[in-house]
Amino acid sequence: MKKRQLIFIHGGEAFSKYDDFISYLKTQEIELHRAPSNRWHKHLQEDLGEEWEVIKPAMPNAQNAKYEEWKIWFERYFTFLNEEVVLIGHSQGGMFLTKYLIENKTPFTVKALFLVGSVHNSSATFNDSLEDGGDFGYDDTEIPLLAKKIEHIYIAHSKDDFVVPFEQGEKLAKALPEAEFMVFEDKNHFLIDEFPELIDKIRNLE
Repeated sequence: MKKRQLIFIHGGEAFSKYDDFISYLKTQEIELHRAPSNRWHKHLQEDLGEEWEVIKPAMPNAQNAKYEEWKIWFERYFTFLNEEVVLIGHSQGGMFLTKYLIENKTPFTVKALFLVGSVHNSSATFNDSLEDGGDFGYDDTEIPLLAKKIEHIYIAHSKDDFVVPFEQGEKLAKALPEAEFMVFEDKNHFLIDEFPELIDKIRNLE
């Protein structure tokens, strides 16, 4: 029996202007000794169990992400995928998946799409940051296409998100009323160790 498959696309930074990226490099806080991370996506495989295969591509040049580069790398994984894949995009990863799925057909069916701390393109803002989403922008009017392509869509956003304001999640949910809007009070930018609500949603997919 084939395992159910899940792809997790992590976040990153993207800049329309190269000078903004240079300024980011000059001003970004340096952490000499960063503590090891045990965030929820690190142990997705363990949480979901042996019936799942969790795939987590390391997307190219995440500090200055380019859509075309991410598109190429994402598509390299297609040959390994079965039907009814679950996709999770966190932050920039959510913006990437939204654009990709609007503009392209996949050779496999997407069972569910989770957009976690993601951005509504037309008013992309990132608190205290020079980044603006770069070339990951998409046509907002095409967002309803997602509901025609994907059986289950979930938008997760926390009211205390200090990277992508909560209003972004609200606008995305309004543009995609077929999606289930998972609203949280205290999960910040989902830089958290446990995300049981998401695990439950995945396990209960029919």
